[in-house]
Amino acid sequence: MAQPRGTPEADRLDVLMVLLEAYEAEHHRIEPPDPIDAIQIRMAELEIDRVEFARILSTTSGRVSEILNRRRRLTIDMIRRLAEALGLSERCLLQPYELAPRGSDPTGGRFWPGTGGVGTV
Repeated sequence: MAQPRGTPEADRLDVLMVLLEAYEAEHHRIEPPDPIDAIQIRMAELEIDRVEFARILSTTSGRVSEILNRRRRLTIDMIRRLAEALGLSERCLLQPYELAPRGSDPTGGRFWPGTGGVGTV
């Protein structure tokens, strides 16, 4: 049950909340997720496919593929659009993340050009 503001009980709860938040920030800090992982999770939650994702970013399916396969970084304009459309924080989307090494297989061997559609899995 909520206590009326200004009562000793409410003041005590306020102090306890401040202490709890400080403790959690120091001992159990939760960092924002990797931006690409966060985007993919939110796309699944909102049932957004790559076509809709391209529309949100006003870009091509090729560019979407580069972004989601970590071959190209998000631009500031993309971050702004994604924050608004997907409800992700800009802080999350601004986190640094690794790009895939050049020449690497972003599919983990499931499909790679030159394999005839058959991966190494």
